[in-house]
This record gives sequence, structure tokens and C-alpha cells, in this order.
Amino acid sequence: MSILNYIDTHCHLDGEEFHEDRDAVVQRARDAGCKAIFLPAIDLASCQTVLDTCASYPDYCYPMLGLHPEEVKDDWQQHLAQIKRSIDNCQMSIVAIGEVGLDFYWSREFEQQQLLAFEEQVRWSVELQLPLMIHCRKAQNELVAILKRYASDLPGGVFHCFTGNEQEARQLLEFDRFVLGIGGVLTFKKSHLPETLAASVPLERLVLETDAPYMAPVPLRGQRNESSFVPHVISRLAEAYGVSEETICKKTLENTRRVFPNYKCLV
Repeated sequence: MSILNYIDTHCHLDGEEFHEDRDAVVQRARDAGCKAIFLPAIDLASCQTVLDTCASYPDYCYPMLGLHPEEVKDDWQQHLAQIKRSIDNCQMSIVAIGEVGLDFYWSREFEQQQLLAFEEQVRWSVELQLPLMIHCRKAQNELVAILKRYASDLPGGVFHCFTGNEQEARQLLEFDRFVLGIGGVLTFKKSHLPETLAASVPLERLVLETDAPYMAPVPLRGQRNESSFVPHVISRLAEAYGVSEETICKKTLENTRRVFPNYKCLV
């Protein structure tokens, strides 16, 4: 597999899964052609570990700070207040508000809190003109309803880990400054995503991601995912769209630069 230039726009590199060999993971990513890794926080503790990890790999790892919907509980307001202070006082360039969104897959126990917390972070995006890194699971209608209220003022963002159908893709792409994040699910044997994307999503609306350590692509499915595995996704995207792997890399790099203006692209 030839070396290609790409960016992993969503990787939990700060997680304990990488504690023993993080330097080696980063080196493998560099060797594979990964030019940058964006790290999303999910809660208060990970805001700090994301910042610490990014400080260890300057000009390579870039932070996103936010409160993940599955971490939203009754104390969400206090947590958001502390995360906002971290954003306002951060000494390094934050590339997005994230990982934020709605998740009603397992439970709707904190549905109202999730809705309020997400909308608050959408307002941060407008205020700071930082893109959103959005997680959505079994909540697209509710998510779209909130985003529509701010559509004209939002700077853009990523609908992370998109796995939906053509209708869902078209609905999300109505937010014209947003793109879809595509990772290992694309390569799964039973996935309809290659056909869905080719039929309904222009290449100008895609970015690459891993969601590592989760969802490693075929033929590495079941292993701990990492940024060096993205070429398998690139290969499957190229096949789906009938273009070269170099074209996939060129387009997704351009899209990443456009969506994340705080990222000082070195490629």
C-alpha cells in the first residue's frame, strides 16, 4: 500500500487504550502518511488528557473540547461551565467544539439534559466560530431541529461516524458548511455505506476519521483501531467513487482545511 497524505479528524488518542505505546502509535501514523490527528474530549477529565496529549505532539495533534451526550447527567451545567473556561483559557489552538451531540440509543433517561447541553455547545460554536464535531445516534430528527435554529450562523463541522442511508445523508448535507466523517464502518462486509455515499454524497462533503480505538477497518476489524489504519478506508472510498486513492486524499485534505480553519495545515 503506497504512502498517502491524510488527516485523522477524530481519534481518542488520549485514552488509556494507548497508554502503553502512544509514541509508537503516533510514529506508525506518521509512517503511514497521517499528517495530523484531531482529538475530541468527551468529559471534564478527558479535556485535560486531550490537552496534555496534544502538548506532547505539537503541530501534529490538535484538541477539540466538549461534553459527549452519553456523559450528560443532571450536573451537565456545572460540567459545561468548567469546559467553557478551559476553552476560553486554552493556550493552544482548539480546532473544534467536540465531541458533542445527542445519543438516545441506550436510554432517553437524560433526554432533556442532552438537548439542553447540545444546544448550549451549539451556541459556543456560533460565539467562537469554531466548528462542531457532532455525535448522533438514534436522534437525527431532534439534532437537526436544534441545528436549524442556528444554521445561518454556524461555521460548520463534522457529522462524525456517519453510517446512515441516502435520505439521512441528504438531510445532514442541507447544512452546507458541514461534512460527513467516514471511518472503518465503510469497510465492513454488510455495510451499505459505500453505495450510499457514492449515490448521494459528493467527495467535497467527506473527511476521514478513525474514532480510534474503536471500529477498526477490515481486514483489521476486532483489533484496537489507530490512525495508521486509515489507508484501508481510503482504498474502499476510492473503489466506491471510482477514483484514485490520491484523489480521495486530495479532496479530504481540502475539506479538512475548509472545515477546520484553526488547523494550520502543513501539507
